[in-house]
Amino acid sequence: MIELYTANTPNGKKISIMLEEIGYKYNVNTIDLNKGDQFKPDFKKISPFSKIPVIKDSDNNEIVFESGAILIYLAEKSGKYFDNKNIITQWLMAQMGYVGPILGQHHQFHHYNPGKSEFGEQRYFKISTSIYKNLDERLSASKYLAGEHYTIADIATFPWIARHDWHDIG
Repeated sequence: MIELYTANTPNGKKISIMLEEIGYKYNVNTIDLNKGDQFKPDFKKISPFSKIPVIKDSDNNEIVFESGAILIYLAEKSGKYFDNKNIITQWLMAQMGYVGPILGQHHQFHHYNPGKSEFGEQRYFKISTSIYKNLDERLSASKYLAGEHYTIADIATFPWIARHDWHDIG
């Protein structure tokens, strides 16, 4: 059984998507980010940076934090969605280090703090627009991000891109 500690964010959604895809039983433990649950001492014990998501795997007493690491862990455990590790890892790391952080900054400037930094708003809108263009180019040449098969790279990227209407990118 997997215990999932998560919130309703793109990073939090990645793991529930993966768990559903692989058919593993799991319990959801909601971490209320608005109330600061992520900073409570018990949560900090399993998440050193006070971030969601985190899983506890009772099959082997493993605790795994960081969404990319969790996706790799679950893919290896299930034997699914990680068949060509080199190309999949590249697209997964692109999501982890570029797509998610940039779109997250876009959210901060455009939706949570509009008008506070024209430079920030313009910068992250421009880079976010470029991300969509790059992903469109990739998916016009390949069925999925890492090739012809659905992988953890797609699972990681989808919750961010699923918010396309919120990004205000045409």
